[in-house]
Amino acid sequence: MKQLAQLLAWLVAAASTTASLAHDVVPGAPQKEPIALVGGTIHPVVGAVVENGTVLFEAGKLTAIGRDIALPKNVRKIDVRGKHVYPGMIDVDTEIGLVEIQAVRATVDDAEVGEVNPSARAVTAFNPDSELIPVTRSNGVLTAMTCPRGGLLCGLGSVMRLDGWTWEDMTVRGDAAMIVEWPALIQTQTARLEQLRIREEKRAKALEQMTGLFESARAYQKLKRARADQGAPPPDYDARWEAMLPVLEGRTPLHVRADDMRQIQSAVALARKEGVRLVIVGGYNAPECAELLRSENVAVVVKGTNRLPRYRNDPYDAPFTVPARLYKAGVKFCISASDRMANVRNLPYHAGAAAAYGLPAEEALKSVTLYPAQIAGIDKELGSLEKGKSATLIVTTGDPLDIDCEVTAAYIDGREVDLTDRHKQLRDKYQQKYQQINAARQQD
Repeated sequence: MKQLAQLLAWLVAAASTTASLAHDVVPGAPQKEPIALVGGTIHPVVGAVVENGTVLFEAGKLTAIGRDIALPKNVRKIDVRGKHVYPGMIDVDTEIGLVEIQAVRATVDDAEVGEVNPSARAVTAFNPDSELIPVTRSNGVLTAMTCPRGGLLCGLGSVMRLDGWTWEDMTVRGDAAMIVEWPALIQTQTARLEQLRIREEKRAKALEQMTGLFESARAYQKLKRARADQGAPPPDYDARWEAMLPVLEGRTPLHVRADDMRQIQSAVALARKEGVRLVIVGGYNAPECAELLRSENVAVVVKGTNRLPRYRNDPYDAPFTVPARLYKAGVKFCISASDRMANVRNLPYHAGAAAAYGLPAEEALKSVTLYPAQIAGIDKELGSLEKGKSATLIVTTGDPLDIDCEVTAAYIDGREVDLTDRHKQLRDKYQQKYQQINAARQQD
């Protein structure tokens, strides 16, 4: 009992500390006056870099980008000479806002019970006070698609702006993609034939179940249309199949987590059969399927470059070169950070590694800005610096894909974002520690 009481006390203390820290960072207020960032190097992503340029935005929208821009009288001018202005970066496969501390069950809300949950919506489980959000945007990642996990048909991923009071404030697109964990045959050097047979049977059953799910959803769709045409009452409401209708109609893409070649090929086959839009997430073996992916117009979300080779016989740099190989093969792609929710902040470094291993620098930048916006269907408002788009941007000391670059300011929909975060608080705390130690030594 004593140990249980101590554990409960620790959990309460941890929760209260996390809550107090998260609430220390206040969401930005709506933009009240025009703002002009003057004198910096502007990287629109689409079009040429503008030296000594100006970015003007008002009411959360970009209104002018370039040189010699006529500024309104009530504008607030901010000198950014010697700095760089980029669009905010975007990650399209994260768990941010759904998982806080993996070892504390009460902070984990990324999966529903069961194998089939197409109606589960990540947006309604999103925690706007997550301590990971300020840490992530401090490194220039201002938008993220948070996605459910677990089972076969996981649910709907949601694109969120990483600043706001509530999940409603932060939602860019609530139902952006249907998330699927594609079944795989796990082959290992030590697996016995019997083990492989059992795994293959499980995989075959999962694929059969997936086919059955689409058949049931399609039957529900046909019944609903037939009754509407006849003027009859609609069928009994089924949340699962209602959630599948936008997928069947091509309005919501199917984001399939798949790394292995067999996974990718079977996912493409199903998408072709059902006539649905497909995006491969993971994509380790996607370059080997490049011709198929290109012909079917399937995009790939490369799930991190800074990871180990998947197979024993792969060269050491195989994961680093996936984006470059997809680019050379003409396959649409973007880069996402690793699976761990705390590491979304490292997104630019995955793109930087890809640039170091053959991906052109301008393509590496697009892979974390414009391309994820296109794949997520939000490129009309995010992903580049263009007139009429959202003023979601960052000011940096250099190339954000370099690890020594610092983000000095960030704006989401024109409102200035507080870049305070838990990491900086700890840095300041321990700087004081060593300042005190040095002061004490000097006195001695």
